[in-house]
Amino acid sequence: MNQPAIETVNDGGAFRLCPSGSWTASHASALEAIFERLQPDLHNSASVFIDIAGVSNLDTIGAWILEKIRRRSLELGHPASIDGISQRYTELIAEVKQLNRRNRAPLAPVNPILQRLEDIGRSSLGVLGDVSIFLQMLGATGLALLGVLRRPRSLRVTSLAYQIYRVGWQAIPIVALITFLIGAIIAQQGIFHFRKFGAESYVVDMVGILVLREIGVLIVAIMVAGRSGSAYTAEIGSMKMREEIDALSTMGLDPIAVLILPRVVALICVLPILSFVGSMAALYGGGLVAWLYGGMSPAIFIARLHEAVSVTHFEVGILKAPFMALVIGVVACSEGLRVKGSAESLGRQTTTSVVKSIFLVIVLDGLFAVFFASIGM
Repeated sequence: MNQPAIETVNDGGAFRLCPSGSWTASHASALEAIFERLQPDLHNSASVFIDIAGVSNLDTIGAWILEKIRRRSLELGHPASIDGISQRYTELIAEVKQLNRRNRAPLAPVNPILQRLEDIGRSSLGVLGDVSIFLQMLGATGLALLGVLRRPRSLRVTSLAYQIYRVGWQAIPIVALITFLIGAIIAQQGIFHFRKFGAESYVVDMVGILVLREIGVLIVAIMVAGRSGSAYTAEIGSMKMREEIDALSTMGLDPIAVLILPRVVALICVLPILSFVGSMAALYGGGLVAWLYGGMSPAIFIARLHEAVSVTHFEVGILKAPFMALVIGVVACSEGLRVKGSAESLGRQTTTSVVKSIFLVIVLDGLFAVFFASIGM
């Protein structure tokens, strides 16, 4: 097949273009290259005449490239025409000239206030949808738990033990390390600032109450949401992508009881233990810094801690843990079930799971703080 080519003849500013060869779809790349190469000539021309008598083969692609050359010349304010049209290509050239003749309708101006209200409305509907999905998953998990209580043998003990090992035992080192550092940092900053007022001993009160009531369980819950919650979403999302969840339903098994209930129950069992470990590690870090940085002996630190805190502070912190674990587990599993059939969807839902879990954990902690303050705890 003949390669497309074009000859340019400059007659005192009037350019005569003489295409030749096969101007067909099989040479689309070469035709586009010809069009780009002609751009400087079209800018410098006074008029353009295209003589296609030498074209051996022409289809819609070739005719459109010729029409683009003509229209480009007209856009630059130079007259242009296509001559030498064979009878068999007359209708094709005429048809191509009618393509894309209509100008796009201008976009209607958008009222910024109405646009903002629309965005708020859509966001509100999205929040309502998320709340609905959360409540549905919570209800389904509750029904699965009732089924297990009626038939204890249906509880998947192996799966539950494995999940407790994964989200509990394997998480102890990182939880202890992070909370130890948090406690040490709080104590160091407290000593540094309280020293100006001669009130270094009150650092023990601050560290003890803050860790046992708030920071201990909150930091651990956030770590669990990032570590275990994201893993839950990724696992269930991968199963959803590979249609393993549909296979469980086909076999007559309840995916909620098989996959989600053991994970949620494991989190509820483990998070109070991790919160206790984290609180003890934070207190140890605070005591170590108070000894090395503040010059407070461990005996004095423990005695002061015994006076500053009570069992109530510990109870307030531990009572929050199961509820936070329930929120993390339900959100993580529900987001996993919302994964579509792409890796992008899996990554998006995993990120959404972590963000939602951390947000709800902080909100829940604030609600508990108000509740315990109202009842005098």
